[in-house]
Amino acid sequence: IAAQGLRNQTYFTLQGFSHLAALQVFLFEGILLMFFITMTGNFLIIIVATTDPNLHTPMYYFLKNLAFIEICFTLNIVPRLLVDLLLERKVISFSACALQLYFVMFLITAECFLLGAMAYDRYVAICHALHYVVRMNRRVCFHMVATCWIAAIPLSVGFTSWLFSFPFCGSKEIEHFFCDIAPVLDLTCADTHLFELLVFVATVGIILIPFALIAASYIRIIHTILQMPSAEGRRKAFFTCAAHLVVVTLFFCTTGLIHLKPKSSLSASRRKLVALSYTVVTPMLNPIIYSLRNTEVKLALRKTFGRRQFFSKVPLSRQFD
Repeated sequence: IAAQGLRNQTYFTLQGFSHLAALQVFLFEGILLMFFITMTGNFLIIIVATTDPNLHTPMYYFLKNLAFIEICFTLNIVPRLLVDLLLERKVISFSACALQLYFVMFLITAECFLLGAMAYDRYVAICHALHYVVRMNRRVCFHMVATCWIAAIPLSVGFTSWLFSFPFCGSKEIEHFFCDIAPVLDLTCADTHLFELLVFVATVGIILIPFALIAASYIRIIHTILQMPSAEGRRKAFFTCAAHLVVVTLFFCTTGLIHLKPKSSLSASRRKLVALSYTVVTPMLNPIIYSLRNTEVKLALRKTFGRRQFFSKVPLSRQFD
């Protein structure tokens, strides 16, 4: 039956924002602008974190990987969305839909784990500052990042393969602007209760376990900051963590709202708007949040593009090993 469904269902139609026909041009222009800002901002973070030796620290190593995830995630969704906003018929092939869904699951999972690793890095830097260089050396950071990437593979492959092995019948119209689990699942004509249960369990693990780690880390961090005798020290420690907290809040609130709520609790139009926030808006805001109040990044950007007179060195204690 599954093979027959595959033969019959060679393509899907993405509904996208067809319910907002009068706003298609406005949406295209706005999303295109955010796409350019996202790509520029994240590429700049990767460039300066790679080329400037003073940013060869654990924090910027994690940030560089986060920027790479955001670039991949954006390229997986936004270019097709932009094309679809200009086309009357928004067709995506069966295999392209499966591939897009795989990368959505893979990159979201990797980002959840990476944000947890970044919280642990801040915890060690503030709560165990004297042991930071030893505990967060190059080898440890590499293994943490590799684990974040590798751990995302089995679930993404397994659930994507399982979902697209179901027979599809009836409508070929996906009520979304990209291939996500819930809207694709709506088109199947098979018993999917076990699949939905296991997806929910996996989603809880992927989102709540890193979130719990982040919450526990910041409880300890806040406790340590409040015990610092110097007001200037408390201020610096707070601003070191503030950017990561804002990014975590944006990412987990939007992804959690989509993936942890029952399908019936969000209408299709609201689901699209929330999804738009974490597929387009959040990747754009991340480099802005991390660099806007970050003197080290701004100085590295000035140095990289020729304004060396504004550059000041980061203490050697912040560097790897």
